[in-house]
Amino acid sequence: MRCSALIEIGRHSPLALVFACGVASASEARLPLTISGQTIRVEVANTPQQRQQGLMGRTHLPADSGMLFVFDMPGRHCFWMRDTPLPLSIAFIDAAGRIAGFADMQPRTDTLHCPNTEVRYALEVSQGSFLRQGLRSGARIQGLPR
Repeated sequence: MRCSALIEIGRHSPLALVFACGVASASEARLPLTISGQTIRVEVANTPQQRQQGLMGRTHLPADSGMLFVFDMPGRHCFWMRDTPLPLSIAFIDAAGRIAGFADMQPRTDTLHCPNTEVRYALEVSQGSFLRQGLRSGARIQGLPR
């Protein structure tokens, strides 16, 4: 059985550690997001179970695709890569749809990757994709669900 954890640091609790085993994957439909004129088609993880599963166990992520994590409330939502065999890059996105920061994440590690500010979204893509697209903090993302 595969298990994961998502650590959330937010306004209402100093630290919440949530474990999930055998949870469902994100929705199959892909949402188009536009960033600096480029389109990325993303799976949306907007339930606690989908966010906890994330991209765990995936061995391939198509180019120009990724996973968008949507949180009910802005917070300092942290990520790790346990049971995720792909190297990923993550963009932390504020409630206004602006990129607040980035991190590169190594496969199968427990290193926490946390934003420096409260965010409502996080976007995971193949590692290096943001750099190749020339994206910077402050870039706006269009098409985010509310």
